[in-house]
Amino acid sequence: MRRHDEPKGWGALQPPPGYYSADGRPPDAVQRGLILDWAVNQRIASGWRVESRSETQVVMVRGRPLNHALHAILMVFTCFLWGPVWLVLAVTNKVERVSLTIDAQGRIVSVNGPG
Repeated sequence: MRRHDEPKGWGALQPPPGYYSADGRPPDAVQRGLILDWAVNQRIASGWRVESRSETQVVMVRGRPLNHALHAILMVFTCFLWGPVWLVLAVTNKVERVSLTIDAQGRIVSVNGPG
């Protein structure tokens, strides 16, 4: 993935030295799990949350969907004065998703998903 496609605030996805074996062998399943855990913890510290997880892949999400039913009720009870607020929130609200996958060599691959 090109660097400019990464979500804002994402740095290098590779873990610090010490996560890989010293003799250059590919990491085993336990080491790959630790590398993926490291990448997930870095994103959690940036405000992301885990949506789903498997041994080699994690889907993370940032942002929350807008509660349109609540805003519709507020608009009716305020005689449509809440309409502009709802419109601004609907336009500016976004949900970001990203999939982090670890390959057999221990590299993290990130793919942006639909919001």
